[in-house]
Amino acid sequence: MQEIRNVAIIAHVDHGKTTLVDALLRQALAVKTDDESGDLIMDSNDLERERGITIFAKNASVEWQGVKINILDTPGHADFGGEVERVLTMADGALLLVDAKEGPMPQTRFVLKKALELGLRVVLVINKMDKPEARPNFVLDEVFNLFIELGATDAQAEFPVVYAVGKNGVASLAPEIESMQNILPVFHTIVDNIPPTKREIEGGFQFLAVSTDLDDYKGRIATGKVHRGVVRTGDNVVHIARDGKVLPMKITSLMTSRGIARVDIDEAAAGDIVHIAGSPNIQIGETFAAIDKPEALPTIHVDPPTIKVMFCVNTSPFMGREGKYVTSRQLRERLWKELERDVALKVEETDSADRFLVSGRGELHLGILIERMRREGYEFQVGKPEVIYHEEEGKKLEPYEQLFIEVPEAHAGVVIERLGSRGAEMRNLLVRDGITHLDFVIATSRLFGYRSKFLTDTKGLGIMNSLFFGYGAAQVGLALPHGSIVSYETGKSTAFALENAQERGGLFIGPGDEVYRGQVVGEASRDEDIEINVCKAKQLTNMRSKSSDGMVVLDPPRILSVDTALEYLGDDELMEVTPQSVRVRKMGEAKRKGS
Repeated sequence: MQEIRNVAIIAHVDHGKTTLVDALLRQALAVKTDDESGDLIMDSNDLERERGITIFAKNASVEWQGVKINILDTPGHADFGGEVERVLTMADGALLLVDAKEGPMPQTRFVLKKALELGLRVVLVINKMDKPEARPNFVLDEVFNLFIELGATDAQAEFPVVYAVGKNGVASLAPEIESMQNILPVFHTIVDNIPPTKREIEGGFQFLAVSTDLDDYKGRIATGKVHRGVVRTGDNVVHIARDGKVLPMKITSLMTSRGIARVDIDEAAAGDIVHIAGSPNIQIGETFAAIDKPEALPTIHVDPPTIKVMFCVNTSPFMGREGKYVTSRQLRERLWKELERDVALKVEETDSADRFLVSGRGELHLGILIERMRREGYEFQVGKPEVIYHEEEGKKLEPYEQLFIEVPEAHAGVVIERLGSRGAEMRNLLVRDGITHLDFVIATSRLFGYRSKFLTDTKGLGIMNSLFFGYGAAQVGLALPHGSIVSYETGKSTAFALENAQERGGLFIGPGDEVYRGQVVGEASRDEDIEINVCKAKQLTNMRSKSSDGMVVLDPPRILSVDTALEYLGDDELMEVTPQSVRVRKMGEAKRKGS
């Protein structure tokens, strides 16, 4: 039987996982080498390419010197940790990528901790060795310290090291760039150090669904690893649901990956990562098993959601203008469909048929879902994110996050002051080469709305990463209000009215934009709402003067994205999401006070 290595690629966001996977695929001739587009092969989703991050875990397969290597690319952002956790259940080892300059980062800690808990053999790849500030010896020491801190065994702590420049497709066992000729050292290290998958043929077929997707012709397809036995196309097996119910089914299609493509096969055995069709109701974490030995595998456990938002049908004056799917039934179907592939997401019914409570791992996790839905043609409203509280021994607990910040020394003071006012606890401060490294623990509820202010305070030079820290005492009594500039008329905004409005704060709209009564058109400079008529036209007279006919000068508006609007929302505000627009509105109508 062919030897198999199932290898997960894990790292902090933007440390080069997907780029390295591309290099491995090209080296193994799994894809054409004359691709001049420069696009990442594995990041096929539009949002992934736009943001430069991996959102969905994917797998590819190559053969190297008679060994089949299944490569599992995982997201690097903490909000998509659910993708990482379930993919690691299929792996026998992992390539841990670390930036040669930055060293271990927050998400490095998270993914490495999960890999070590599963007993995986880890290979360290120090990537981006071409950076002028690369410091491989320092990074190696930091990674070793992290292994020890996370409780690695003696065998795990003796990890092999490969040095690489992923974007150039070269690597070496030595840190000198001159010794790097191709990516082959990565393949050699995988084959020599990551143990082969155990191929337990006897004992009856067992398969665990790690992800699901839908094919127009083959129906629902489950992706996962065959843990035991052999399976063939046309076999009659059973589907064991989470509740223990056993349902008969037939394998209608059996596929495996070659390169990044799926190909039909007749037979698969223990250790293979395959795609199986045949059950219309398969869910992530459920088992396919032999009829004569229906034994369920342990379901996949992921960390629970930490924040929640309310999704509801759009009720604004502009409802139905821009969206294709606007009804509560369509919104409900789409949210429940998302549950089938995202194990870290939770959706609950409410007492209203038009509202649904959606819980996720962070603002980015939920923001990506909202962005994907609007691009598919959905129109809906979203409320302000709220933390999910826990009760334990009669005490109210809320999630806390560990905040890792790198900022130039000149801006460190204002960051410390801002976070201090939000109740953050500083755990560490280190200044190295003119950069201040800060480590805080802060309640998730008090971190809402700070990320955009952080970029302003640091003039875009700061780096902030957060990681779920645990649960602590619920924080109360800290109000972080903001004032909004609210339109009390419906119509088209005018330059004349906006010139007056911009004196009250920053605007979200420009002249000629359609607005409605109750729409938030800007952020006020004070912590109270201001209602103003942004559609007011200048009164025409037959008198001409230099002062009255002067040119109107407007500041550029701050265009709201899903992420910035979600962060901005106040307690009495909603985000209106359509395929063409992102608006913020008050829950009730604006009351005319005069302006």
